[in-house]
Amino acid sequence: MGAGILLSRLLGFVRVRAIGSYLGLGPHADVLNAAMRAPNALQVLLGEGTLSASIIPIYARLLAEGREREAGRFAGAILGLLAAVTAGAVLLGVLLARPLVGLLAGGFLADAAQVAAGAATVDRYELSVRAVRIIFPMTGFLVLSVWSLAILNSHRRFFLSYAAPAVWNLAILAALFLAGRAAAGPASLDQLLFAACWGALAGGILQFLVQLPFVLSLLKGFRPALSLEVPGVREAKNAFLPLLLGRGVVQLGGYLDLFLASFLAAGAVAALGPAQYLYLLPISLFGMSVAAAELPELASQASQELSPGFLARVRDGLMQVAFLVLPTMVGYLGFGWLIVAALYRTGRFGAEDTWLVYLVLAGYSLGLPASTSSRLLQNTFYALGETRKPARIAMVRVGVAALAAAGLMLWLDRLPVAALVPGLASREHRLGALGLSLASALGAWVELSWLRLSLGRRLPGFAFPASQIRRMAWVALLAALPAGLAWWALARLPGFLVLAGVVGSYALGYFALSSLAGVSQAERWLGRLRRRPAR
Repeated sequence: MGAGILLSRLLGFVRVRAIGSYLGLGPHADVLNAAMRAPNALQVLLGEGTLSASIIPIYARLLAEGREREAGRFAGAILGLLAAVTAGAVLLGVLLARPLVGLLAGGFLADAAQVAAGAATVDRYELSVRAVRIIFPMTGFLVLSVWSLAILNSHRRFFLSYAAPAVWNLAILAALFLAGRAAAGPASLDQLLFAACWGALAGGILQFLVQLPFVLSLLKGFRPALSLEVPGVREAKNAFLPLLLGRGVVQLGGYLDLFLASFLAAGAVAALGPAQYLYLLPISLFGMSVAAAELPELASQASQELSPGFLARVRDGLMQVAFLVLPTMVGYLGFGWLIVAALYRTGRFGAEDTWLVYLVLAGYSLGLPASTSSRLLQNTFYALGETRKPARIAMVRVGVAALAAAGLMLWLDRLPVAALVPGLASREHRLGALGLSLASALGAWVELSWLRLSLGRRLPGFAFPASQIRRMAWVALLAALPAGLAWWALARLPGFLVLAGVVGSYALGYFALSSLAGVSQAERWLGRLRRRPAR
């Protein structure tokens, strides 16, 4: 699974870098970020963790009980119902693109008046409406891809489902490249923007189609149907709404960030994209991969919830996540500027853009350990059949983040990036987006604290491995010191070489110090590296 996610995320970096090179952090980048987010609201509501978490426990249980044909009928009924609901939602999305953009990026509504007054050159609202109408059908296929992911994961086939988004990234890259080559002269920003939109649509279709043959080969008794009477379907439907309120609400917190950012200085919406991409990378690689792998196992053991094996599995999952996420957080805080510069700084993406994205990333990074651990604790509740508690906690998280964001972003948006970085030649960008990322981190820690207490009440034998996690955090901080020296020593080399040297020395130092400190996860990873394939 990790390899699939890594492949997809690496190509995602190339995509984000290409978009930054073509569009920078200007109004057209704001439009593309908003247009990608608007239809993805449907994907979040019907897909992502919401759909997979409602399907996997039921489908995996049917497989564990040897009821493979019933599992296939269940999968067919879910696909039929999902396709019908998604088709209707996509049609509404295309027809209602104008109010949808106004709802999710309300700050763009003022652009027409600013263009008329000569204060702006681009009407982001009108461009966003056109872009959403192109992209929205993509979302239906991405939701169906989540159905494929749920089936593949239940059969412990992780690579394809998590590598499939690579096709989506490749389609956008190909569209941008072809648009740039097809133009008689330099391609206009409008041409590049809409090329990326058409590429996203093509990529969404391909992402579903590459998984479909493998999914169909695993299903027995499969037949698409529009029925609630198939065993398991009503149970999945009843679990869906609480899951929607839980995982869906947290995901929709990102759309709240988009809405709030649309009222900030130009470039704030665009800055969220590259920063969130880096922030979500460890969540996908470590948090989601561990949580997704554990969900079928926990669901199959849910009847023995108080057994030492069940509790040990939850604790071990938390330590797996922490071992990889804590050094990532420290690395982003200490070396995030270097990472952003090496990955994104090209073309129209300049020095001030680099600093703004780094500062936003630093704010998000403070919540990384909480966000990844919360995902695993949510899955533990879902495996136990408890979906309402995580939903209520998630709603509190979003509310806390929204209240904090409203105050922080307005205060910080009065300050230019140059206020924190003396010597910048440009004073175009402001710090409002940093307020959004700091508020997001605060909400993540509130959620984790409440989930931890609630699970302790539900499972009296559960104990959060706080002392082991603190030890990992200290090791990560110590490992950052020699990596900082490596940055100083390699500073005259090209950016990618500096990044490779710093990250390499940091990773080696972290593993070495973890092993010396007796961190069990380090010994496990080193044991894997020592293994040799059988001859």
